[in-house]
Amino acid sequence: MSVRRPLGRSSAHRHHYFAIAYCIGVAMLHDEPPQPPASAAAPAALVAAPAAKRPERMSGSAVLWVALAIFAQESVWNFYDAQVPAQLRHFVSSATVIGLIMGLDTGLGVIIQPWMGLISDRLALRRTGRWPIVVAGACVAAVPFALIPWATSLPMLMLCIFTFGLTANSFKGVTETLVSDYVAPQQRGKAQGFIKAGVSLTIIVSALISLLVVDHSLKAAFAIPPILMIVMVALSYRFLGRRHPTALRRENTDTDQADPFSSPWAVLKDLAREPSRARLLLMAGIFCFAGMWAALRSLTTPYGTEVLGMTRGAAGGIALPGAIAFLICVVPLAYLSHRLGELRMIRYGIALFVAGLLVGFAEPTPAFTAASVAIASIGYAVFSVNGLVALWSLAPNSRVLGAYTGLYTVASASGMALGPALLGVTVDLTGWRYMFLNAAVFGAVTFAVFTLVARRAERPLAPAS
Repeated sequence: MSVRRPLGRSSAHRHHYFAIAYCIGVAMLHDEPPQPPASAAAPAALVAAPAAKRPERMSGSAVLWVALAIFAQESVWNFYDAQVPAQLRHFVSSATVIGLIMGLDTGLGVIIQPWMGLISDRLALRRTGRWPIVVAGACVAAVPFALIPWATSLPMLMLCIFTFGLTANSFKGVTETLVSDYVAPQQRGKAQGFIKAGVSLTIIVSALISLLVVDHSLKAAFAIPPILMIVMVALSYRFLGRRHPTALRRENTDTDQADPFSSPWAVLKDLAREPSRARLLLMAGIFCFAGMWAALRSLTTPYGTEVLGMTRGAAGGIALPGAIAFLICVVPLAYLSHRLGELRMIRYGIALFVAGLLVGFAEPTPAFTAASVAIASIGYAVFSVNGLVALWSLAPNSRVLGAYTGLYTVASASGMALGPALLGVTVDLTGWRYMFLNAAVFGAVTFAVFTLVARRAERPLAPAS
């Protein structure tokens, strides 16, 4: 027996050596976590190390509840964009002024979003995460929104618009950043597809409220979206917020290093000094496309009443076919973008967007206008899936994702602030009949900008093969 024991240990050691050699060989050849033979008891360290490299699966429940939180805020914003321009027409007749007012409230995000993004980044690693900003902001923003139809003068209406824009912009970008807390980086593009599909439902909700409620009771119609927002945010926080301590993004675990981005100015300085200027060019493209989309959304309802002879409620429902098209296409577009690259797909989306606008101009009827908006919505779906993820991928580190969401909002909000006003100027010059053609011209300019962006920034944004 004394002779066999050493032989048994030696044989066991040889099995371990073969197991270790096998694991190393598989890792070198395939770059995948090795699986040791079942007969070999591999050391604990050998098993633990590859497990950390195993690709993380996208949590369906996390994506669902993040989508619900974003759905909550977007349900309000979509109804705001559809009906507030018509509300302003009771006091203002110029399309330019209406477009400018609709851009002013969105422009508040240029000032608010970078600061709120940095604050949320500091809260992200705490027990409650970013949720206090989201919950408090939703409750406060609901009040001025519900009071909009009660305003009997332009100053009162402007006060409601300004207060809503200030409070709603304070948590809008923070809610969108939640996906980076609960979804691994390599899965965020696909997660955005599912989230944007949920967001498209808000367009359907807005269109249905316009069709079924606005013409009967405007005050009730403006009360429904904020109630939905509060209920949805509460549900999302109830089921997802409690998971936050165990669902923090893995790349944020290193908290010992000094953070060089202590203010938005530090973030902007790093942005300006980046050698390739890829981030600045990408923000320029975001500015252009967001402005074009905001202009179309803000002025389609007045276009329906002025050119197509539709009622206010029916004109607000023009967006319904576009919302359905967006919902059907956004997830497949997210998977296709993962293969082809974000910027290439955005350029394809712009081309489709312009094509849709030309359809609407060619035949100014309710049916063709609805088809035009549907085609344009598919083009915008490509941008909505890829824009923020592309900017996140260029962030200097994972602890400024909230701040970069703020930068995304700065670019998009600036475009949204100027886009409706610029399109409104062309409407005042040419008439409502040429609104879609004017928008198509702006779309061609946007395509040219993104072509320049792609030449400088497509290489670092290309998906890993």
